[in-house]
Amino acid sequence: MTDLDLSLLSGRNRRIPEILLQRARELRLRQTTAECILWECLRSRRLHGFKFRRQHNIGRFIADFYCHEAKLVIELDGLVHKRQPEKDAERDAWMQACGLKVLRFENRRVFDDIEEVLEDIGRCLPG
Repeated sequence: MTDLDLSLLSGRNRRIPEILLQRARELRLRQTTAECILWECLRSRRLHGFKFRRQHNIGRFIADFYCHEAKLVIELDGLVHKRQPEKDAERDAWMQACGLKVLRFENRRVFDDIEEVLEDIGRCLPG
């Protein structure tokens, strides 16, 4: 792991700037349709008993979904991401340097084949 404090990953660190915490709250209130669909499958430990968080602060970033136990970040890519590939690559590299696995899915995959998306996520979970 880099010099990143492990508590930043768990969400128990109070050093996260208030502006980032507020942004995560706003994103939870304004989920995309794809995020809603995937969240229904992940929430309440519905996928293999693992706890997922949505719009979770990790360092200076906000992950769409995060499983602390598996050190797994899940990102759903819509139109915004097509316009910012360099930013996404930087973010993924930073998270990977922190020991996290990052999975990216286009929104279309969530709409067209949620079962395959869940299988892909399941393969990244321990056990």
